[in-house]
Amino acid sequence: MFIQRFGTTVRMSQAVAFGQTIYLAGQVSQADGVAAQTREILANIDALLARSGSDSSRLLSATLWLADIADYDAVNEIWDAWVPTGTAPVRACVESRLAGDAFRVEIGVIAAVKEE
Repeated sequence: MFIQRFGTTVRMSQAVAFGQTIYLAGQVSQADGVAAQTREILANIDALLARSGSDSSRLLSATLWLADIADYDAVNEIWDAWVPTGTAPVRACVESRLAGDAFRVEIGVIAAVKEE
């Protein structure tokens, strides 16, 4: 099977498509505050999914890492409005130390390619 990579650098790719599945790297934002970061991350995910032949209705799995679990409700409010009704993926959300102090949330997803 053919592997297609998007946004590839020496260290990583932003997205990798293999077969009918698309794997996105964890997305972060340096916007001010967890709500702004979450919105920007989800917009980045939308763009990466579109570029690789999918969209948020095709999510299979999501992992959310929060620098502070106290942000859980704020992130979920934005997440719940973003995921199309009836298409929620399997999901994990954990508190974790992120790669930089400015990061409040990181989100990684796996999605299916759109059916043609």
